[in-house]
Amino acid sequence: MAARRLLLVITLVAACLPAVASTAAGSPDATVVVNAKAGLATVPDTAIGANQAIWDSQLGTNAVNDLLGDAGVRMMRYPGGSYGDIYHWKTHTAPGGYVAPDTDFDTFMAGVRRAQAQPIVIANYGTGTPQEAADWVRYANITKGYGVKYWEIGNELYGNGHYGANWEADDHPDKSPAGYARETVAFAQAMKAADPTVKIGAVLTTPANWPDAIVGTGDAASWNQTVLSIAGPYVDFVIVHWYPGGSTTDQTLASTDQIPDMMYLLRQQITRYAGPNPDRLGIAMTEVNSSYGRNTQPGALFAAEAYTSLLEHGVFNVDWWNVHNGPGKASTVGGQPDFDDFGLLSSGGCLEGGACEPPLNTPFAPYHALKMLSLFARPGDQLIRAGSSDPSVRAHAARRPNGDLAVMLLNSDENNPRTVSIDYAGYTPSTATPTVHTFTNGATAVVTSTDGTATSRTLPPFSLTTLILHPSGTAGLPAAPGQPTGSATDRTATISWPSVPGAVKYEVHRQLGTTSEQWGESSGTSFTAGNLNPGTRYTVTVLARDAAGALSWSSPPLTVTTGSPAESTCTVRLSTVTDWSSGFVGGIDITSTQPFSDWTLTFDWPTGRQQVGSGWNATWTQTGSTVTVVGNARIEPNATVNVGYVGNYSGPNIPPAAFRLNGTLCHTTS
Repeated sequence: MAARRLLLVITLVAACLPAVASTAAGSPDATVVVNAKAGLATVPDTAIGANQAIWDSQLGTNAVNDLLGDAGVRMMRYPGGSYGDIYHWKTHTAPGGYVAPDTDFDTFMAGVRRAQAQPIVIANYGTGTPQEAADWVRYANITKGYGVKYWEIGNELYGNGHYGANWEADDHPDKSPAGYARETVAFAQAMKAADPTVKIGAVLTTPANWPDAIVGTGDAASWNQTVLSIAGPYVDFVIVHWYPGGSTTDQTLASTDQIPDMMYLLRQQITRYAGPNPDRLGIAMTEVNSSYGRNTQPGALFAAEAYTSLLEHGVFNVDWWNVHNGPGKASTVGGQPDFDDFGLLSSGGCLEGGACEPPLNTPFAPYHALKMLSLFARPGDQLIRAGSSDPSVRAHAARRPNGDLAVMLLNSDENNPRTVSIDYAGYTPSTATPTVHTFTNGATAVVTSTDGTATSRTLPPFSLTTLILHPSGTAGLPAAPGQPTGSATDRTATISWPSVPGAVKYEVHRQLGTTSEQWGESSGTSFTAGNLNPGTRYTVTVLARDAAGALSWSSPPLTVTTGSPAESTCTVRLSTVTDWSSGFVGGIDITSTQPFSDWTLTFDWPTGRQQVGSGWNATWTQTGSTVTVVGNARIEPNATVNVGYVGNYSGPNIPPAAFRLNGTLCHTTS
């Protein structure tokens, strides 16, 4: 009997061994870190948008506007891309284009109201006049009381032929950026005379996308520099469009990794060229779409990642192109039929060869991604840093005013689930079961359940998942500090912020990916950090602590960049001879108060997507992001030596800010 009992025990233990082994071997595929101390932008009520076009016969239907409203679309753009530059609102005509029945401005506005959204309207720059635009503002806001706040001055006017490519209608004799900028000032003045409350937007180019940085024939500067310098003081926001490349899911999602640098460089251009108080200019991404799997899960993953990343970096509006568009070509992506259709909803059309889209107004996968976004981040939520140890898993998080936390997780692996463990910094979730929203490959809706925990999750293949969590306690927190301001030298940064009632001290944190580094604390409303690295970008936030020790939400982020010393024995001047939006010819002038027969200049590119292709007047090498320039000409005291190079880039081309000549940090000018 004892032997049988022993055998039974051994048998039971053996039967359990596979499960134990599975648990031991089943360590998470990824660790996700959510850092509530690292605040990003707050979600505006204009965040999630889509384009409506006057050639779309479904524009005014209740079915479509109900679908958009249900997805959380809160901004609708009219009358549709390049049609904005041929559309005359008074006659509801677009010479050279097709205008569908029942798509006039009043019908559009009825749909906007039904969906509980806001409009953003393109005033006809290409074939219209400032007076026509002003009359539209007066009709919309004075006569009808629609309260249309946001108005764009034309669409992609850099495509008017000035740089060679010609797709945008433009009847103006001067098609240069200076011509557009001067006329934009006239539009803005006329439209604000009709209604001073309107916000006017000017068209810019997206950094590292054609024709960014190109100086056209007869121009003194690039499109962005010229438009901002002339029209910047008269407008309220800028408009950019983005259609990144990529022929796989991984390539498409990788394009979103450029967004932080893209927005940083665009904000730098605004700060440098737009005149006084440049921070007042918002950024709207009024057209965006994927290049791969537009109607299937890659398109949905891209939409979720692109919208969230853009909003994290302060873009106030992102508009998908567009609601309906029609089939382009049939293929199978991730086991699902894809029609290369730019629309959120099916047009119900067929291609030659017999492949047909699903019935009219059937939502495509990106539509469900917008629905997920509206469940994840609501107006007033603060986006915070989150990240993953696994490149197949992407993570975002948003903290809500009531203390709840939303975590959105993307699994881009088409075939395999991903197990993740979730760690939290600056936030303690309750043990209550979270609400879970999931959108899987081929699904026709976002599914909501209540299951699992706040600290672990198995993500289905090719999926979007959002967890809604509650805090462990209900103690009141001090208010978060307002937007910090700052300045930097080559080795210091001084940060200031508005005071918070009841705060006894403030903590200043630097964001390092998903972690934070506390620089220090202050009982006042300013702090100076020292011993920083020259030519380096620092993103910081401020948190308030009250007498009970409770720590506030994070302030909005502030990014400061250290530069070069104001004085040095050497000076470096950067110049760009020509730029073609993926590469450029650059020059470096080197001046020293000391003579050097042998010299070496070193600098680091700010991103991993920049490199030296070739160079002259010196020997050029690059290791990682570090460039070494070994001179072949003597530097005489207070004389200048010039070296040149061809630079290549596949993302925003941010110039280096710190140069060392034989180890000495030089003063840098441009």
